Amino acid sequence: MFSLDKNNEVATTNLFTLVAAFEQTKNTVDKVLRNAPFIIKSYTQHLAKSNGKFIRAWSLLICAMDNDDMIHQNAITLASAIEILHLATLVHDDVMDDASLRRGVITLQKKYGKKTAVICGDYLLAAALKLAGSIDSKDEFFKFNMPSYVEQICMGELRQHVNNGNINISFYRYFSIISGKTAALFEAAFYGGAILVEKEKEVLNNYCKLGKYLGMIFQLMDDCIDFEIDESIAKKNVQSDYEQGVITLPLIYTFHKDEDIKNKASLGQLDRKDLNIAVLKAGGLDFTKMISKKYYNKFIKTMVLIDLSEEKKYQLMQILDKAFYGLKNESLKAEGK
Repeated sequence: MFSLDKNNEVATTNLFTLVAAFEQTKNTVDKVLRNAPFIIKSYTQHLAKSNGKFIRAWSLLICAMDNDDMIHQNAITLASAIEILHLATLVHDDVMDDASLRRGVITLQKKYGKKTAVICGDYLLAAALKLAGSIDSKDEFFKFNMPSYVEQICMGELRQHVNNGNINISFYRYFSIISGKTAALFEAAFYGGAILVEKEKEVLNNYCKLGKYLGMIFQLMDDCIDFEIDESIAKKNVQSDYEQGVITLPLIYTFHKDEDIKNKASLGQLDRKDLNIAVLKAGGLDFTKMISKKYYNKFIKTMVLIDLSEEKKYQLMQILDKAFYGLKNESLKAEGK
């Protein structure tokens, strides 16, 4: 998925190269999903079919690289917990959005029903917390404070739900929503990796900033995906945010610029075709990408404040570019450009 040094030898029992650590993380997540209690195993095994790109886990592993670019077993455990927590949020999101497709596979709620999906999401949340608590350094576990990040994610989701269909939502409120529901988990990933190799508070704060900036980029570019990329590329439901009452940044900007379109929306007279034309004409996508680019630049400015190895710096830039350019590049490839 990313361009890497292919050396994946294990240095010692508890230290791994980046590639080896990543493979161990995927194996751990797969084991949790496939070895769940019998009563829930068929559902978690279904989720195992739709594993994503593990971008949050990958981020944690990069941040956990020591001065020799090696990664401790504890980072693999935390990265696995982060990925399972992310999966729990997706299962719940799909219930709230009544989504039928996720990562190219039918969603749990579509296949087995909403009640089953909610319970499975709760189970995954518990599994993630249990896994994070299993690392052999309790000081680092308590410093990580995973429940605090879960709280931020839940509050972001709740704010989004409360503002469902609110065409008057402010820019400030929207950024508050996505800083919780999306950026908080990226911040958790960066912080979770950093606490294993860094002790200085200022350095840890800078890692947290990197995670937040990356999460904001991911969400803002995802806002654009709903208008630009079809389901064959996105591997999930698109052209559906507005229909679900989710007012994203391209729409907020468009409503701010075009009062007539906003009035049509308030009267329920705005269909998807008119919406797409209005967003494009008003510059909603360009504005959203401009904001995303600002976070991109903030990421780079913050990254240079941290003493990083060349390999670690390279890997951080790789994941930053993946966030900003990733699906756009995949779309162009699909179109043969």
